[in-house]
Amino acid sequence: MIVKPGKMLAKVNTPADLRKLDPIQLHQVCTELRQYIIDTVSVHGGHFAANLGVVELTVALHYVFNTPYDQLVWDVGHQAYGHKILTGRKNKFYTNRLYKGISGFPKRSESEYDAFGVGHSSTSISAALGMAVASKIKGENQRQHIAVIGDGALTGGMAFEAMNHAGVSNSNLLIILNDNCMAIDPNVGALKDYLTDITTSRTYNKFRDEVWNLLGKVSKFGPNAREIVAKIENGLKATLLKESNLFESLNIRYFGPVDGHDIQHLTSVLNDLKNIPGPKILHCITTKGKGYAPAEKDQVKWHAPGIFDKITGEIQKRTFSTPQPPKYQDVFGHTLVELAEKNSKIVGITPAMPSGSSMNIFMKAMPDRAFDVGIAEQHAVTFSAGLATQGLIPFCNIYSTFMQRAYDQVIHDVCIQNLNVVFCLDRAGLAGADGPTHHGAYDIAYMRCLPNMIVAAPMNEQELRNMMFTSQFENVGPFTIRYPRGEGVMPQWKTEFEKLEIGKGRLVKEGSDVAIVSLGTVGNYAVQACDQLSEEGIEAAHYDMRFAKPIDEDLLHNIFSTFNKIITIEDGCLQGGFGSAILEFMSDNNYSSKVVRLGIPDKVVEHGEQSELHHECGYDTQAIIQSVRQLVSNQIPA
Repeated sequence: MIVKPGKMLAKVNTPADLRKLDPIQLHQVCTELRQYIIDTVSVHGGHFAANLGVVELTVALHYVFNTPYDQLVWDVGHQAYGHKILTGRKNKFYTNRLYKGISGFPKRSESEYDAFGVGHSSTSISAALGMAVASKIKGENQRQHIAVIGDGALTGGMAFEAMNHAGVSNSNLLIILNDNCMAIDPNVGALKDYLTDITTSRTYNKFRDEVWNLLGKVSKFGPNAREIVAKIENGLKATLLKESNLFESLNIRYFGPVDGHDIQHLTSVLNDLKNIPGPKILHCITTKGKGYAPAEKDQVKWHAPGIFDKITGEIQKRTFSTPQPPKYQDVFGHTLVELAEKNSKIVGITPAMPSGSSMNIFMKAMPDRAFDVGIAEQHAVTFSAGLATQGLIPFCNIYSTFMQRAYDQVIHDVCIQNLNVVFCLDRAGLAGADGPTHHGAYDIAYMRCLPNMIVAAPMNEQELRNMMFTSQFENVGPFTIRYPRGEGVMPQWKTEFEKLEIGKGRLVKEGSDVAIVSLGTVGNYAVQACDQLSEEGIEAAHYDMRFAKPIDEDLLHNIFSTFNKIITIEDGCLQGGFGSAILEFMSDNNYSSKVVRLGIPDKVVEHGEQSELHHECGYDTQAIIQSVRQLVSNQIPA
């Protein structure tokens, strides 16, 4: 279903069209843009509340600044739908996040208006500062550079590193702080309290409002009354905040706070800021979910609700006649509670993803033993290492793609010191509609090369529970458990715990023609393939290795001694991954079997449904069947 935009929005195909409008018309553009997002996302799904919260800000930025010459960088990117609609992608916005459609995040290859590709948090200030410095070097002194960063993203250390540099750069940089007290979940930490103090300072705001109202009534000041108030206000702000304002202390001029939903005032302020040189920050107060009552009321639920009825607010849920398996993340959350009830040393850590990772289940059950550290993956890892030095057992739950941001800490602070930190990597493999910035394609390769690190991947929910159970025993050392986004395969998943022998795999199905060796949940594709191949008279053996490191050498000796045709399957990159580990074993032990590796190829995999991406990458059930047929019939070249 293709949604039609309102009459005025229909005429806006580029920001140049927007800038032809009178300022008084911008309110109608905002109304129609917000409704267009509601209409489209309710039918096709996607990120929702964050985009509603920046409608006025998006319109104001493109109205005031000469994009794409003036460069606009969005942090994270799930707030950039309005930006996409206004920059030539309105008529294909319905393909957002769909296979072969437009990306859900800004992407340089997609549009000249996407100045920087994003998906991870806290990168906008660094990128925009780099652009600003480059413009200064090239003599493009009138070019503007704007970074739009949410208060949640500001908890990432990289943002502070960038501001520290920006303060001494004397570059033409404007930081827009979109302050709504929300990331995906409610913001945490001292920074949230600090921003609240700025926006709620009784002395500052009471004085400002009283003087504003007084001078507005004094006729002798005439039409300049408000300008006079603004000057007094700036003087007051300098007096009250100069010594304690974080941004001013970093030599970044602070302006605000302003109402991020007042389109007329926003355009006026932004026009003024264009003429102020050097680094500056505009503090905008917005409401996540603005303009859609259910999203304003429950901002976490409506971050990305899926398909819903825009009239009633009822979110569409799939219905089944039989019990369905839970999501792997929920199995993690409930299992962690079970383990922690029996082991007082267990604690949980998440970098701002409690609901996404289901750490919120543990946080609700044991709030004193759960820690949301904000969007700060590096800190989450080293904080976990510190806990481990004192005998606690941290379960540090980070999306696979976000763990890449803390790789040095994993090596230096955990592995070298051989500390018992359990890394639970959610969204391992191809994550789906969020695309390449969120795919967890590399963790097998980057974890298995580290000394002391154990790397495990469950084939189902029972195995996930057993791996978590095994990881929490004394002196196990660094332990990685990777599992995918989405539902598992076992409706009855609350099994008894079994302590696994670390580094030992298992035979799933006997066979004689070819051996299929799998790691992780893609082993379920192998189960389906083996069943279909049996009907064709091809008997494939299937082994679930469970561990990429240490790898089960006894089992591999058995496999290579028995089969000269072997297929490896993994939901990870082929370069340096699980299949590479099998080839290393074969080479080290002078075996000469033919090995075919199935997994994520050496390319950037775009967005789409997981099943679509698995098929594209060639490791779903049908791809396995085809590979086995070719291997058995000797059609695969050596």
